[in-house]
Amino acid sequence: MVTNAGRTAGGPRPAAGNEIRLRTRVVHGYRRAFRMAGKGSAVLLVHGIGDSSATWAEVMPGLAQRYKVVAPDLLGHGASDKPRADYSIGGYANGMRDLLSVLGIERVTLVGHSLGGAVAMQFAYQFPERTERLVLVGTGGVGRQVTPVLKAATLPGANLVLSALRLPTMRTQIGIFVKLMELLDTGLGLDAPDVLRVVDALPDATSRNAFIRTLRAVVDWRGQVGTMLDRCYLTQGMPTMLIWGERDQVVPPVHAGIAHVAMPGSRLELFPDAGHFPFRSDPQRFISVLRDFIETTEPAHFSPEEWRSMLRGQSPQLRRAVAARLASVAGDGPGDGLRGTEDRGDTKDRPGGAEAKARESA
Repeated sequence: MVTNAGRTAGGPRPAAGNEIRLRTRVVHGYRRAFRMAGKGSAVLLVHGIGDSSATWAEVMPGLAQRYKVVAPDLLGHGASDKPRADYSIGGYANGMRDLLSVLGIERVTLVGHSLGGAVAMQFAYQFPERTERLVLVGTGGVGRQVTPVLKAATLPGANLVLSALRLPTMRTQIGIFVKLMELLDTGLGLDAPDVLRVVDALPDATSRNAFIRTLRAVVDWRGQVGTMLDRCYLTQGMPTMLIWGERDQVVPPVHAGIAHVAMPGSRLELFPDAGHFPFRSDPQRFISVLRDFIETTEPAHFSPEEWRSMLRGQSPQLRRAVAARLASVAGDGPGDGLRGTEDRGDTKDRPGGAEAKARESA
């Protein structure tokens, strides 16, 4: 459970002395910032929209005890350059490949949060030979639904609104609203502090413009504009895990059930007291879940022949099940697709689990 002091059920946030320092490399003429620590097999942590590598501060030290952990600031975010450039999902996937190449890292376990989940999925699709495992945390790209706040931020005048949110008088009023949401024990109260942290990371017009360009590449006034569902079947040969906060107010938890159906053999981990940032709400559990996943699965290895075979062999039954479940989302409550699931492990074969719910809709 998150408190205003930023503490979690697992204890206080790490002291500043434990912070993993920021480094930079120049790739294609642009400064790319990243944090890196540890030795062993590589784990790439990709943050969400408007965020930065600092969001992983509570889990990086624990993961770095066993793995080489790399957490970049995406182009247009954090301490990376913010040019007028390609902020598409495919562009970000290419950027991750190029940064890894510069760092001499050939293969990774990908962990992507929110927008970073869509980037991770795109990376796995474009570069399967470099992807060992895939972990999607509250990922975008599953369905159209997304918080109205992000839809509103794509409209004309969003830059002025983002600027106004940083004014002291506005922050006071927002603070009162957040306190009320926390007292009412709402999911919005869980996510609001992290959303405000993202707003605080947009101190100038250049940062806000980069944020808006990135957002408009994936969201419009109707919701998310892209989907990864048409390619999810390609994960059938790749260890895949979905992690979601059951009280996520940014990307609805029902999307976890949809993605779980669309990804054969995937694991589904639900954090019951978490919102959109489960790795910040309960970092110790997140570390444990991720370690267990890595240690109990073998890295994926795809030959060109296997990849071609999968591209030709998508199951029509699975396609229909996913399409039916997605069509029903508009009538679901925030957690309808997850009711009856357990908090741990692969739910795909359990009665009442997310996959069973999805197949019942087919």
